[in-house]
Amino acid sequence: MKTALAFQNLTLGYDRLPALQQLETNFAEGSLTAVVGPNGAGKSTMLKGVIGALAPLEGSVTFGSLNRDDIAYLPQQSEIDRSFPLSVVDLVAMGLWREIGPFGWLSSAQRTKVKDAIAAVGLTGLERRPIGSLSGGQMQRALFARLLLQDARLVLLDEPFTAIDARTMADLLGLVHAWHKEGRTIVAVLHDHEIVRTHFPETLMLARELVAHGPTERVLTAENRFRARQMCEACAGPPHECGRGAA
Repeated sequence: MKTALAFQNLTLGYDRLPALQQLETNFAEGSLTAVVGPNGAGKSTMLKGVIGALAPLEGSVTFGSLNRDDIAYLPQQSEIDRSFPLSVVDLVAMGLWREIGPFGWLSSAQRTKVKDAIAAVGLTGLERRPIGSLSGGQMQRALFARLLLQDARLVLLDEPFTAIDARTMADLLGLVHAWHKEGRTIVAVLHDHEIVRTHFPETLMLARELVAHGPTERVLTAENRFRARQMCEACAGPPHECGRGAA
């Protein structure tokens, strides 16, 4: 199968101190992959390396037939300033920024796209609601509507189902599966292993380095989870003191 995303000896970090080390793996086009691991394992760091927010300390990220313009990225909600005076429609319309630019106006056709995306995530009637007044589930629906408009071939999701209600989770998982059926490549950082087992056929496990990557039933084992915890415990101090290869 064609490769959508590949890491070659990738090391990422902050202030020149590595947080994710010597990652060597790839994602096939059209794959649906969960990224798991203990807290501090480098999961979000990996996504930031893919979008270019972090430059590699070593190694590289390559995209096969894709490029960074083909990426849609959903950050953790905690990284979003919800005090900024945006309405739901304003937030969702940002998914069309490549078409309209930072100061462009929406055409009639683009307004219809925004309206349809809002309807697709179940937020019709809340278009003018300030994002600061939304519940966690409503905010995540709005962010998924923005992803819909980006129409990207590679979708990166950082903890997309944290602190939302069961109905919202089911609806958003439905969108993820629809994207997968369309042949998009999806990589999602997740903590709930039951969601991973049920909905994600591939899993990448990290512990500041690669633990395992492959079919979920082979990766999400008790042995790998124990090894990942040990590896992260060995890295409990400053990143540059991390003891690599703990068993």
